[in-house]
Amino acid sequence: MPDKNPNSRDRSPQRQTVSAGRGGDRKVKASSIQANLASDNGPEITPPLSDAELVQLRVRVIALENIVIALLAQAPERHLELAREMAVYISPRQGFTPHPMTVHAAAEMNSLVRRADAFRTGEQAGWDGAKTE
Repeated sequence: MPDKNPNSRDRSPQRQTVSAGRGGDRKVKASSIQANLASDNGPEITPPLSDAELVQLRVRVIALENIVIALLAQAPERHLELAREMAVYISPRQGFTPHPMTVHAAAEMNSLVRRADAFRTGEQAGWDGAKTE
């Protein structure tokens, strides 16, 4: 039985054209935007981020990293092991092409666990990587 309220993203391009023809120019624009949103290869409709927005994102990532480190520092050892296992899980498998961002993400996850472990033991690494107490 056909769906009574079909999702507009599931409509064929021909059906979108027919619908657009009945409703005028606004429907054409709306359906093309919906088609672009539904399409993986469609043109990007969001504007690029400004420098200020990029800086704000970096600040938020740093804040989140530090919160994760603080939480992991208080977590049971099993949670640290789980984070290490996840880093291994997202690492490239033999025979597959390694994606640089995934490789970097796995390394960053391990770094977060090491930094949390340093807080657990009371050793914090300085900016130069040397351990201080």
